[in-house]
Amino acid sequence: MPIKILIADDQRLFRQGLMSLLEQEEDLVVVGEAADGQDAFTLAQKVNPDIILMDVEMPKLDGIKATEMILERNRDVRILMLSVYNEDERVVAALRAGASGYILKDADHTEFVRIIRGTHAGKKVTSPFLANLALPAPSPQGAPQNDEDMEKEMDEKFSLTEREKEMLRLLLHGKSNKEISALTYVSTETVKSHLQNIYKKLGVRSRLEAVTLFLKEKR
Repeated sequence: MPIKILIADDQRLFRQGLMSLLEQEEDLVVVGEAADGQDAFTLAQKVNPDIILMDVEMPKLDGIKATEMILERNRDVRILMLSVYNEDERVVAALRAGASGYILKDADHTEFVRIIRGTHAGKKVTSPFLANLALPAPSPQGAPQNDEDMEKEMDEKFSLTEREKEMLRLLLHGKSNKEISALTYVSTETVKSHLQNIYKKLGVRSRLEAVTLFLKEKR
């Protein structure tokens, strides 16, 4: 039985191009396409896809809220966010909302297909884009992990300073650099410096990789 895919992206040419590529594969079938988050939510109820490729930024209803709403109705569907690197904060929020992973929009055909098949099979997909890293299911209210538990976990897993642990905790809460700066009373440049130290210690290169790695360790 082919893997049923729903594509949700507000760029028509991207949707059509991706659909054309995916349907070259015998085991993949695109059962619907949506131009905004509201249409994605509605179509998901009608066509019951196995996989949804969901753009992070869309009109009417963004990909994060659409992901939350869809997963409230159907926990079995797997959602992969379509992203570019400069949308790190948005993708982190989507992963926290229950998305299975993400794919960079400039990934090639082979990478898209491999990640989709692996995600459908429930496997960890080894990808330079960190797609489908296994994440814990969000709480029913989507609340973040208790801060005290978070601190304990960071003490056990990572050799971070108190300030770095505070920064990482705020990242896990989806805060931007500007928000972290305001909450910790330091400049945005100081925030960036702390984040670079965190990335180095964790062996990652970006905010998204740091947060995803931590969530993966929580399994």
